[in-house]
Amino acid sequence: MANLILLNKPFNVLSQFTDDNGRDTLKTYLPNHPGFHSAGRLDYDSEGLLVLTNDGRLQHSISDPKHKLEKTYWAQVEGEISDDALNELRRGLVLKDGKTRPAKAMRIDEPAIWPRNPPIRERKAIPTSWVELTISEGRNRQVRRMTAAVGFPTLRLIRAAIGDWRIEDIAPGEYQLKTVTVPEEPAPKTQNKKPQQGRRSQGADRKNGETSSKKKQKSPPRSHHTKKAQPKKGQRGRK
Repeated sequence: MANLILLNKPFNVLSQFTDDNGRDTLKTYLPNHPGFHSAGRLDYDSEGLLVLTNDGRLQHSISDPKHKLEKTYWAQVEGEISDDALNELRRGLVLKDGKTRPAKAMRIDEPAIWPRNPPIRERKAIPTSWVELTISEGRNRQVRRMTAAVGFPTLRLIRAAIGDWRIEDIAPGEYQLKTVTVPEEPAPKTQNKKPQQGRRSQGADRKNGETSSKKKQKSPPRSHHTKKAQPKKGQRGRK
């Protein structure tokens, strides 16, 4: 069993416990939980669910991209996001660090969430819309780069879920403490080694020797042909 913290990280808070530049950190919200570390990161200017644990194996299984644990985000974007843009997100986009995996993307109504402090900068002439994106990667600022690539820059970003863990009923700066079972690591696969050529066991050699000798015993004896004696020179048979 391992302990897990589900924190609703506020805007402009680092996903770590210390900072040399005096910025707000997790220590403000989790002052009495030594030994906990974040399983994956959430950008300084993003909000929402951050998972922390005191178990290294659980931290690895949550944060390692090879496990493909889905993460769901709510993004407020500039402009009314189009169906074409949503389809591009679903197919996968080519970013500077390669093509993204296909994402789950859908237009949503503004979620029932807390106001951001400070609020986003909105332009009166340009409306905003909300999109829900579910991805299974963890690239740097990936969601922001994806929405910008399809022409709709992100103005506000909230992580709503990691796997089955959700941000619901957790206010900004508050957390829930849970106890979970740590998944077992699969046993490494063993490969059957092929026997090296030119090397045989003594038993195999002995067996082959016995087989060869048996074959020799069973083989029929060779027939010997006798040559007729040739008459010596000067001797001829009488008529």
